[in-house]
Amino acid sequence: MAREANFQRHKARLEAAKRHATWAGWLDELPLKELMACGAVPKMRADAKNKPRLVEACLRFFGVASPDEWRNLYAGMHVAFRRSREDQSDVGAISAWLRLGEQQAEKLDGPKYDRARFEKALVAIRALTREQPQVFEPKLRSLLQDAGVLLVLVPAIPRAHVSGVARWLSPTRPLIQLSLYGKTNDKFWFSFFHEAAHILLHANSPEDKKSIFLDDPNAAHTTDPREHEANTWAGNCLIPEQHASTLAKLRTKRKAEEFAQAIGIHPGIVVGRLQHDGYIEPSWMNDLKQSFSLEASACAQPACAGSSGS
Repeated sequence: MAREANFQRHKARLEAAKRHATWAGWLDELPLKELMACGAVPKMRADAKNKPRLVEACLRFFGVASPDEWRNLYAGMHVAFRRSREDQSDVGAISAWLRLGEQQAEKLDGPKYDRARFEKALVAIRALTREQPQVFEPKLRSLLQDAGVLLVLVPAIPRAHVSGVARWLSPTRPLIQLSLYGKTNDKFWFSFFHEAAHILLHANSPEDKKSIFLDDPNAAHTTDPREHEANTWAGNCLIPEQHASTLAKLRTKRKAEEFAQAIGIHPGIVVGRLQHDGYIEPSWMNDLKQSFSLEASACAQPACAGSSGS
C-alpha cells in the first residue's frame, strides 16, 4: 500500500509537470523578474527545463489551479482605472501587485469596518502629514486598524503604473494598498486620501464592493465620475474648500509654509496643490516637499524595492 501510494504521488507529479509545461507561455504575461526579486517565486533561469517549475510556483503564488482560472479571477475583475489610456494596463503586472497586497493583508487582523471610526481616524491622520515617516507610519496603521481598514505598502511593479488601490476583500474588510509610486509626500498623502474616499463614498451596495479602484498617478484625465469625486474629496480633505481661494496668493515659500502651518498640514502638500492647479511651475518650491520611502514588507529585498518605477 505504501509503494502504491508513492507510485501514485510520483505519477501525479509527472502528470502535473507535463501539464505545467504546456502552460509555459503564460509566464510571458507575468512580471517574473520582479516576483523573483520579491521572493514570491524561486529565483531560477526561465529556460525550458525550469519553466514547468516556474509555472507551478506562479500558480501557488496566485492561489489558482490553472492560467485560465487566473485569467477569470484577475482579468475578469471590475477595475476602475484613473489613467489617460486604458490600453496601458498590464493585467499580469497589476495582478501580481494586487496579489502581493492580498498576501500581506491575509496576515493582518482587526475588527470589522466601522465607518464612524474611519471618519474620525481620517481627521487624526490628516494631522500626521506633518510628521516624519518613522513617526506617522505606526500611528497611521493603528488608527486604520481600529476602524477596521487594512493598509499595506507594496513596491510598485513597473508595468502596473500604480499609485494605490481601494478594494474590499470581504463585505466588512476594506483594503488600502499603496505603492509609493512617486515617493514625495504630496503624492503619497493625496493617493492615501483618494483611496480613503473610495471606501467612504463608493461602497454603498454589495455590487459596489466588488469594484477595485486602481489608480495611476500619471493619468491625464478620467471619465469615471467616481474618480472625480474621490479626487475632489481628497483635495478638500487636505486643503478645505474655504481655504482654496488663498492658494492663488501663495507666490513665495514663506507664504506657502505659513499657510500650511495655519491649516495644519505639511507645506509639501501645499506645493503639490499649487503645482497641480497651475499657480506655480512644476519646478518651483520642490525643496519644501518631503521625499521618503516607507518600509514595504511584502518585498523586503533591496532588489524589489529598487524596482518601484518612480
